[in-house]
Amino acid sequence: MVNQRVRVLAVSMLVPAAIVAGCAKSPVTADVAPPPPAAAPAPERAGTATTPEGSVAPLGEVTTRPGTTPPSAPAGAPAGAGEARAPIGPARPSVAEFAARAELQDIYFDFDRYDIRPGDARLLDASAAWLRANPASLVLIEGHCDERGTDAYNMALGDRRAKATMDYLVSRGIQAERITTLSYGEERPVCREHTEACWAKNRRAHFLVKAR
Repeated sequence: MVNQRVRVLAVSMLVPAAIVAGCAKSPVTADVAPPPPAAAPAPERAGTATTPEGSVAPLGEVTTRPGTTPPSAPAGAPAGAGEARAPIGPARPSVAEFAARAELQDIYFDFDRYDIRPGDARLLDASAAWLRANPASLVLIEGHCDERGTDAYNMALGDRRAKATMDYLVSRGIQAERITTLSYGEERPVCREHTEACWAKNRRAHFLVKAR
């Protein structure tokens, strides 16, 4: 009788322990996925402008065409606000050591042209002969224009005139290494009247020489 009571007591004590152990081994977990992150709002397109090429760029940005550089930013401006625009072409040579020679006469050009006219070709032939006879002389050819046209256009036109003159001298046997070209555009007119006769005097190639 006593043994039966002991067994009943032991069984009654084991049942709660098993229940507790089963609960510890089998925790209840929630199978719920976290909500997806909220999508960031798209930036507004307000304040845009169309560039000459037809592309759209935000207002306030410096838009440049291929082959150009943005204008320089003022002092203290944030980085990326623009870079200095580099000058076009090489620096102008110093003319202090050059001087005019009567043997090298100016030649002249038609309006908006840089081809060598027949009468001026004869003057260049004489200049080439003098340079061949004076091989130690270097020559500086200045290209000039009249006042009509923009500064930038006249600088380019003066450069073409100086180089066309150089090319003619080279074709007559003068070494290109002896010649330097320089454009003044409309900066240095010899006549300041606003007439065709005056403008014709300003459309010229002028020569200066120095010993090497």
